[in-house]
Amino acid sequence: MPAKPAGKPADAPAAEPAAKPAGQPADEGGASDGATVREPEGPQGTRRMPLPLPPDKQPLKLLAELTNTPPPPETPLRTVLRRFKIWTPLVVLLAVVFVVVQAVRPLPSPHLTLTASPTFTFSGTPLTRTMPWPSEGQSVAEVEGLGSLGVHGKQTPVPIASLTKVMTAYVILHDHPLSGSQGGPTITVDAQAAKEAGSDDQSTAPVKEGQRFDERRMLQLLLIPSGNNIARLLARWDAGTQEAFVAKMTATAKRLGMAQTTYTGASGIEETTVSTSVDQLKLAREVMKNDVFRSVVALPNVDIPGVGRIYNNNNDLVKVGVVGIKTGSSTPAGGALMWAAHKTVDGKQQLVLGVVLQQRGGTTVDDSLQTALTRSQALIESVQGGLGSATVVKKGTVVGTVDDGLGGSTPIVTTKDLTAIGWAGMKQELTLTAADGGVPHHAAAGTEVGTLSLGTGAARTTVPVALGSDLSEPGFGAKLTHF
Repeated sequence: MPAKPAGKPADAPAAEPAAKPAGQPADEGGASDGATVREPEGPQGTRRMPLPLPPDKQPLKLLAELTNTPPPPETPLRTVLRRFKIWTPLVVLLAVVFVVVQAVRPLPSPHLTLTASPTFTFSGTPLTRTMPWPSEGQSVAEVEGLGSLGVHGKQTPVPIASLTKVMTAYVILHDHPLSGSQGGPTITVDAQAAKEAGSDDQSTAPVKEGQRFDERRMLQLLLIPSGNNIARLLARWDAGTQEAFVAKMTATAKRLGMAQTTYTGASGIEETTVSTSVDQLKLAREVMKNDVFRSVVALPNVDIPGVGRIYNNNNDLVKVGVVGIKTGSSTPAGGALMWAAHKTVDGKQQLVLGVVLQQRGGTTVDDSLQTALTRSQALIESVQGGLGSATVVKKGTVVGTVDDGLGGSTPIVTTKDLTAIGWAGMKQELTLTAADGGVPHHAAAGTEVGTLSLGTGAARTTVPVALGSDLSEPGFGAKLTHF
């Protein structure tokens, strides 16, 4: 038998193949048929867990790759179609909500809109330019309720003499009101008033101590002969002293806005009692609202038991339409007059008021008073002649529309001629006002829906306005477009 190679034991077993690294598959053909492949062992004989498949080989991923169809490539058209599918239902829902809300939303309140010219000016040369205003002193005039006719002269406070008695009478009537034909409380002439009645250097009323006159008679003695002694007597009767009464006069002037007026006595004999024509017009406007005062200052004369007939020193009271108010004259004041007159136009009586101060003429105080009276009368006649009426809007004229608030409008017309009183050059505003309760949403042609007026206050002139055609409620289409 052949000899074995030297150096190698005869019985040495065949060497086992070296172990493969974990996870490495066995060599193909490396095991004999029928041989069992041993699982790799871990430390201390533990078996190793098989490693997970790579992410791209996981079952769900593989299943998705086998069953899903890849999306088509993105294009601008597909992007638009996808967005359309998403937003269309939302837009439709919002549109439905909008339509429902607009359909049930309350309609706006209709309102009137003026389409005619908002102002009217009386034709002709302006009256205020042609009036014979005094070239000296201060003067002012107005038509009550219509407006001012002008202010002339620097409005510097000056002595006003017996115009002061207008405030005295106003305070007395405020503290002791009279109405109708009432005489009022009885007032006794005291010793001081009787003594002052004999004064030769001031205007007084001829009364005697102990005589008793009611308040109305005392006002006549105050204003018609311009009794200074009666002014001071009334002040003492009302407030206890003349000083206390002057405090009331001052407070009243402040309340009436007479900022440039100072009262230092009840009669006006003091030259420290000063005012302006504009301030005195404020007082005239207020005091002429009192029926009793108006009735007294309009008297050219009056018979008083125990005194006799007393005369008003306002000679202009004999002129047509002149109704007072009060004269004033002194060396410091010159001639002064607070006047009132009437003019009837279209059956309506218009009250004209004015004041002139610091008028001078001749050589005496009475001459200055006569100058004030003459110049005032010229103003009065100018205003009386200049007042007239004009047709502002004729019946049936379209003057505005009813605006339904949704873009629809219906014409409105006057149902009568609108006429107004004024003077050449006077400018007034037109106003369109809805009827009480507002304008309806629908009504037939001819339905009155408001008024058209010119001017303000007592001189305001008004006519009704009505629908020029049927007023219809806004349709569904108008509601949808209402925002």
